[in-house]
Amino acid sequence: MDENANAVSVFNKLAELYQEKFMNVDLYGDTFDNFCELVKEKNAAVFEIACGPGNISRYLLNKRPDFKITGIDMAPKMIALARKNNPEGEFLVMDARKIKGINKDFDAVVCGFCLPYFTKSETTQFISDVAYVLKPGGIFYLSTIEDDHSKSGYRKGSTGDEVLMHYYEASFLNDLLNTNGIDVLDVKRKDYILNETPVTDVVIISRKKNN
Repeated sequence: MDENANAVSVFNKLAELYQEKFMNVDLYGDTFDNFCELVKEKNAAVFEIACGPGNISRYLLNKRPDFKITGIDMAPKMIALARKNNPEGEFLVMDARKIKGINKDFDAVVCGFCLPYFTKSETTQFISDVAYVLKPGGIFYLSTIEDDHSKSGYRKGSTGDEVLMHYYEASFLNDLLNTNGIDVLDVKRKDYILNETPVTDVVIISRKKNN
């Protein structure tokens, strides 16, 4: 089974339900506020990877209406919702594993909860690709579910749909960022209950070196 295709199919099917459940991102508001403060450029070009229904973009634009946001997602229905929720942004159907093909560099990159659907090798390549599209001095916001990678496996949601989820420890991600010339500025964790299971999310904000 193509696990990425399966995940896209599930998110495409559940796009409106996902929007209803996750459009409010206030739990992470302090981390988004920190990101917005760190991006000093006026009219900054911001790249949101795996944008879903544009929930993060909506928060960022409410805080920084000057941001010029380009968002991508593999699920067409998610992109349709993102365009509706953020008519001032540009949203494209695109594979997050192929971001080097966008032929543009950015003042900041945001990636909320895409890594659970990446294998370890895909995650390693992805961080390298982010470094490629991020301008020197650019800010990178990354969030994912934190746990030992050995606990990765299939998880069933409330609708009964099953997807393969990969977990990562912040130390592994910090090492990847450092290897690619990106300095970690801040790490925060958020604990909550997902489908009756305790979950810890980790948010890492970093800055690409100025060469």
